[in-house]
Amino acid sequence: MIKQVTSKKNLNDAYARVYRNKGSAGVDKVHINELKSTLQGYAKQYISQIERKTYQVSPILGVEIPKSNGKKRLLGIPTVVDRVFQQALHQVLQPIFEPCFQSHSYGFRPQRNAHQAIAQSLLNVNSGFQHIVDIDLKSFFDEVEHYILLELIDKKVKCKATMRLLRSFLRAPILINGKLQKRRKGVPQGSPLSPLLSNILLNELDKELEKRGHRYVRYADDFSIYVQSKMAAKRVGNGIYKFLRDKLHLPINRAKSGVRKPLDFQVLGYGFVPTYKKGEKGKYQLVVKASKWVGFRSKLKYLTKKTIPVSFDERINLLIRGWINYFKAASIQAKLKKLEEWLRNRLRYCIWHHWKKPERKRKNLIRLGVNQNTAYAWSRTRMGGWAVAQSPILGTTITIKRLKMRGYVSLIEYYKRDV
Repeated sequence: MIKQVTSKKNLNDAYARVYRNKGSAGVDKVHINELKSTLQGYAKQYISQIERKTYQVSPILGVEIPKSNGKKRLLGIPTVVDRVFQQALHQVLQPIFEPCFQSHSYGFRPQRNAHQAIAQSLLNVNSGFQHIVDIDLKSFFDEVEHYILLELIDKKVKCKATMRLLRSFLRAPILINGKLQKRRKGVPQGSPLSPLLSNILLNELDKELEKRGHRYVRYADDFSIYVQSKMAAKRVGNGIYKFLRDKLHLPINRAKSGVRKPLDFQVLGYGFVPTYKKGEKGKYQLVVKASKWVGFRSKLKYLTKKTIPVSFDERINLLIRGWINYFKAASIQAKLKKLEEWLRNRLRYCIWHHWKKPERKRKNLIRLGVNQNTAYAWSRTRMGGWAVAQSPILGTTITIKRLKMRGYVSLIEYYKRDV
């Protein structure tokens, strides 16, 4: 198998994937743009070391990034060279394990995505399974026991050189605040191998759920089980808790776990509310989590700050498409319309600020069809920029049509185009 990992085609594909994903430099500070020249000079040496089981994996760079709840998540960033060989290993292991994965696992798999997981969750709820066992795994990526994971992989991978390389990547020390720390458990987020390894381990959970006949949805370490009564939910929750503790040695976050009803449950950024359509009593529809609206508006506000040094087109198109594409399964049209009115005024505010000097404002207003006296008066106004942006003087001159000529994409039009 190691020959498959180090084959020219596999390594070329791995390099292309790593380069396309960009990412930060690791502990050796070699940037992604230097990767090609590094591999051209040392690839044969690296391949020889891997095949002879003498390749030395570099330490991982530990970087903390903020989470939406104010806490921090630790990312592990391998060197760019190690990322290529991890990706090459991933490409060989994925076809071996993919056929073994269960149908209700949706995260980081070919032809599967978050929308399918959300749709299955809604289907479960609307099929009468409205008591939901919501289990939050405590720091999952930090708690994976290496020996359990390696035993599962060793059942299908009998190549010693491949297992040695995998074990080296798993046990590479991590550099945090200048100090090297040994690792005997955990799969660092940020590694090309992490999603596959997490699926290999949690597939054991999936098989247990299938064996017990439960309806469930899993996306990476985010999973929920759907049953028809509160009593059954408690029984199932206790049984799965014991399985996770005794078989996989994975702790759960008790504060975030529990039995939910649809109104109190959220999955991958979506929530549930009753639908009041005739003949659909007891049914639910998807809505966007309140915090996701707040985060979207905050990002738009940042991108439309008058001092951000980006072009007008960049202000408009950054962020919008990805957010709408992800949340288009929910009923978002009414809120998008309200948000769009605010966004257009933010853009007018940016334009007004960009004009800067009063004389330039006067001339630009005249070009937009304002008579000279009115243009002069508005160019010398003492009103703040935000107040001017919301006033008729800009609403009737910097129209939606003119904004579109500058590259503005209507949120509503984009949403309608893709639903």
